[in-house]
Amino acid sequence: MKNKLLVSACLMGFQVRYNGSEKAQLAATLSRWQQAGRLVIHCPELAAGLPTPRLPAEILGGTGGDVLAGRARIVESDGRDVTGHYQLAAWLALSAAREAGCQAALLTDGSPTCGSQFVYDGSFRGRRKAGAGVAAGLLRAHGITVFSDGQIPQLLAWMAQKEQDDDSV
Repeated sequence: MKNKLLVSACLMGFQVRYNGSEKAQLAATLSRWQQAGRLVIHCPELAAGLPTPRLPAEILGGTGGDVLAGRARIVESDGRDVTGHYQLAAWLALSAAREAGCQAALLTDGSPTCGSQFVYDGSFRGRRKAGAGVAAGLLRAHGITVFSDGQIPQLLAWMAQKEQDDDSV
């Protein structure tokens, strides 16, 4: 069985980011997998009912794991607490990945949901901090390998190794 990959919808050209934009630079790279039916395209925020566009949101007081544990929260730039929406987004991403049999995810870095290498620090000044968003953290906690949009070579190597392992069984 060919491995499936959960992919942030914005990376495939869907205008679902908080500001109504997309990050489709990787769409051509991923099109072969999409044509083979191996991609599960998903936007956790939209699945959780958040609108597009929406105000920027950042994690205050930690990272995604802290949000899921109730030790941090996610707020929009106007101060509105949207933690519950983002927690739901994380669980919906995990559900979509499990339902489709995804072993890995390719997510947009920096997002309070999908960030896997970094998130923003809650100051709304563009300051990054190491850590994962709520969905990336939850996916990892449940055994799904998570790659950021800046880790395409690592993703390609991982997929090639998985295919090789599957072929040898």
